Amino acid sequence: MLRLSDQISVPEDEIEFHAIRAGGPGGQNVNKVSTAIHLRFDIPASSLPEAVKQRLLASRDHRISHDGVLVIKAQRYRSQAKNREDALQRLRELIEAASRVRRARKATRPGKAARMRRMDAKTRRGQTKAMRRKPDV
Repeated sequence: MLRLSDQISVPEDEIEFHAIRAGGPGGQNVNKVSTAIHLRFDIPASSLPEAVKQRLLASRDHRISHDGVLVIKAQRYRSQAKNREDALQRLRELIEAASRVRRARKATRPGKAARMRRMDAKTRRGQTKAMRRKPDV
């Protein structure tokens, strides 16, 4: 059971792990031992709250396929156990980020001083450009 908070937890049977060979440095060991981990998590079929599922699917993460399956490849460590923990930690962070509700942005208008600064800057810029022109003769 992957515990995220008091309300949200993910059962282990919803998470699929596959050991694969890692790329990169590692000598002869890298060609023989499957230390990297592919974590697969089917978001629509999971037991997450519906709002969290929707936010996860709406996030434009390249690791989420069109079917809603999240694939995390962990190959940072040379140990399969550490890579498994790393993949779980990354899944945990992703779900925690999706479980936070963002506050709606309140529309504001610029103040009078800000409008004046903007107009002054535009005037100065226009004067700079006018100085570059050839004089009228």
